[in-house]
Amino acid sequence: MQDRKIKRENVVIGPEGTPLTLADLPKPNTVRWVIRRKAEVVAAVRGGLLTLDGALERYGLSAEEFMAWQRSIESHGIAGLRTTRVQQYR
Repeated sequence: MQDRKIKRENVVIGPEGTPLTLADLPKPNTVRWVIRRKAEVVAAVRGGLLTLDGALERYGLSAEEFMAWQRSIESHGIAGLRTTRVQQYR
């Protein structure tokens, strides 16, 4: 019997509880950042699918913007990512 090396893609659990791979992440040229996309990027960094620097470069984000997304999730859950709700959560 031959030994087979099975290459497993890195997977993390996404914000909706489903598996998330690099292929599932928003496209690098994403312009419209809806709640789900922001949460997916934060989950990918937290889970080690992407490094913080990799996410910032891939999506053209500032560290401050990403950290604001992460703080919003930690403080208010995914609903905290609503841009129209920012004033209510401050």
